[in-house]
Amino acid sequence: MITIIGTGHVFNLAEPVSFIVKNTWPDAVLIELDMSRYNSLMNASPEGAQADEGEMSAIYKQTARYQQRMSEEYGTKLGGEFLAAVNTGKLAGAAIIPIDTDAMRVMNEMWDEMSLRERIRYRLSGISDSIGGTRKVESVQEQFSANEDDYIESMRRRYPTLVRKLIDERNVHMAEQINSASEKYSNMVVVVGDAHVEGICKLLKDPEVRKIRLADLMDRERMERVRSMVWNGEAER
Repeated sequence: MITIIGTGHVFNLAEPVSFIVKNTWPDAVLIELDMSRYNSLMNASPEGAQADEGEMSAIYKQTARYQQRMSEEYGTKLGGEFLAAVNTGKLAGAAIIPIDTDAMRVMNEMWDEMSLRERIRYRLSGISDSIGGTRKVESVQEQFSANEDDYIESMRRRYPTLVRKLIDERNVHMAEQINSASEKYSNMVVVVGDAHVEGICKLLKDPEVRKIRLADLMDRERMERVRSMVWNGEAER
């Protein structure tokens, strides 16, 4: 079985993610990180992380700083859900597999391929997001959860390059990594950003997939149903 958890990287989701991993007893935990970001998160190579800082493009720095500020406003560690999944997975004896493509390269390619109009929209959106703070983050999350397909298509019209590079192409890459891992591991937990869940699931070969979405993690009653589902080993909600 594949249990795929959709998260939001700036929210405090370490506890529910850790609970799911712990009670699923996976033989592999797959996370939406590339090896460089994984090492940075685990503090395995601080020298390398500092070197990467100097190589970051302006657009990558802007995005990283915004996410860092939002996570601080929520009182959590950026990517804390990944750290929780990794640490809990290790305690269960699971293999830990970063499945994302190189984030810095993808962001740089996205910026290079964007039209001038799309770049301007992206910059203005960044200003709006910064001003809106956590209220804007929560508003976007509510809109996305209410009608995911419409939200993605609206984004695709406004930011076609962004959606192609950051969502579509990464979905394909991560699904390939999951399909490859499923040949070796029979019980896997996959932790990715919520916007990737449906796109990845459409590309998976394993017919038994249990989806737990960000809206489930963020709502007390829905999370209680998830806890019951995980405790009882149910395949579907």
